[in-house]
Amino acid sequence: MNFEIAKDPINVQAVIDKVIQREAGAITTFIGTVREWTKGKKTVYLVYEAYEPMAVKKLEQIGTEIQERWSGAQVAITHRVGKLDITDIAVVIAVSTPHRNDAYEANRYAIERIKEIVPIWKKEHWEDGEEWIGNQLETVPYPTGKPEEKDFHE
Repeated sequence: MNFEIAKDPINVQAVIDKVIQREAGAITTFIGTVREWTKGKKTVYLVYEAYEPMAVKKLEQIGTEIQERWSGAQVAITHRVGKLDITDIAVVIAVSTPHRNDAYEANRYAIERIKEIVPIWKKEHWEDGEEWIGNQLETVPYPTGKPEEKDFHE
């Protein structure tokens, strides 16, 4: 399965292996990790949650968009949910294409689209408190810790 939500640590090589193809001259990977400092606050850990059936569907949609835009592209995306500590891997995106520039562009496109359309949200735990951040663009708050049905877009 090229598009998945994982509860366990992500095996980066396993994600890359999904996009290896004889026609590819390039494979790019994006590995998103949990950073310690965000907006001047020290993060202790994060908790990611997802509306999993729709999240997988939206990851698949991103893969289709990339294949339609970059000829010969293969895509695999795994996003982790649950408690993640500092430096843990939250997301891995692998893209293979015949030419390297397309692989770079498609990979960047993938992470930006994930933040736009995939129903994944996080709770930041700091030294002095915690807060549900809301959607990944931080444009829609989820004060109760979960999005409402109106926040999901098919």
